[in-house]
Amino acid sequence: ISAASHDGRVLRLRLEGGEGSVAAAHERLGGESIDPAYWRALNEHRLEFFTDGRPLWRLSLPVSTAALDLPGDQLIDWAGAQRWLKSDASGSEIRRIASAAGGHATCFSHGVDDSPFQPLATPLLRYHRQLKAQLDPHGVFNPGRMYAEI
Repeated sequence: ISAASHDGRVLRLRLEGGEGSVAAAHERLGGESIDPAYWRALNEHRLEFFTDGRPLWRLSLPVSTAALDLPGDQLIDWAGAQRWLKSDASGSEIRRIASAAGGHATCFSHGVDDSPFQPLATPLLRYHRQLKAQLDPHGVFNPGRMYAEI
């Protein structure tokens, strides 16, 4: 299994490897074969899920995170580590839930009234500042783009 996604209705698994091993895994797991273009469309956000007008959030969570009680529709990718959420819920609510689960949330499209990026905890902000100072000592590359403080 080289990829897995779940949209609340259908679990999709991508099997890769030698022809014989893929055939054996398919026989054992069951299910239907799908067009490999699905995985490209998922990667490029061309699935129907991504097309409605609600804000699109990307949640990065530990793989072992159970289902979260989030308002809206979810598409679970990367075997659970990446979750896409279409929701009109407030950014603070979505970020609070993601943080409580050990992850973070980024507003990916259709903006929010504040920064799309989850605010950094003080120690992480310090690390980001130090890294930026090393890589961009004159502060010319996108100052304030991700975080106003950097």
